[in-house]
Amino acid sequence: MAKTYAELPGLMTVMTGDEKHGPSATSTLDVLWVLYDQVLRVSPETIDDPGRDRFLLSKGHGPAAYYAVLAAKGFFPESWLAGFGSAGSPLGYHPDRNLVPGAEIASGSLGHGLPLGVGLAHGLIARGLAVPRVYVLVGDAELDEGSNDEAIVYAGAVGLPNLTVVAVDNRSSSYGWGPGGIEAHFAVSGWSAARVNGRDHAALAAAFRVTSAGADSGASGPQLVVATVEGKA
Repeated sequence: MAKTYAELPGLMTVMTGDEKHGPSATSTLDVLWVLYDQVLRVSPETIDDPGRDRFLLSKGHGPAAYYAVLAAKGFFPESWLAGFGSAGSPLGYHPDRNLVPGAEIASGSLGHGLPLGVGLAHGLIARGLAVPRVYVLVGDAELDEGSNDEAIVYAGAVGLPNLTVVAVDNRSSSYGWGPGGIEAHFAVSGWSAARVNGRDHAALAAAFRVTSAGADSGASGPQLVVATVEGKA
């Protein structure tokens, strides 16, 4: 039976351990739910379909919300959640694409997801796949990594039309952001950018250019959605 958003916290409580990184996970919960419930064109039946959308969790050190959403959507059995992080469990402290159905990358050190997403988006275009879109979820602190700056500049310069970055902003960046915030950092490189309440599902869904029905607003180039959530305690 399909799960609802209200049931996600219960699924998350099944996962325990010192490496759960609860605040990191809960900061992404609403974004993940909206993506998988309303936006992404991917399902347990289409995880190998070349025409699927790709979602990359760059903020991979807090995957509990990601695992809860994948289980709720039927990508793997809910019974897997109780073994989170244990020996022999496919659900590690970072998602492993070879073990977790639906996971597109094996995330590790912060700062790798966006460069991988840029390469993936470029590869889809090179293969003539115009419909699939790449979504990358990053944290605001993760954007301190220099590898992201290179990816941001490159994606904007070549105008990748099939790339969306979702930056969950809980104000945990080491250095903060200057005038214009994270949006200005991307916009100067040619990205379109919007900021919404990261707990408002309707606002999040409206901010994404491509919906599960395939509607497109006609905007070009890569897109940034900044999802503001409560500050890191």
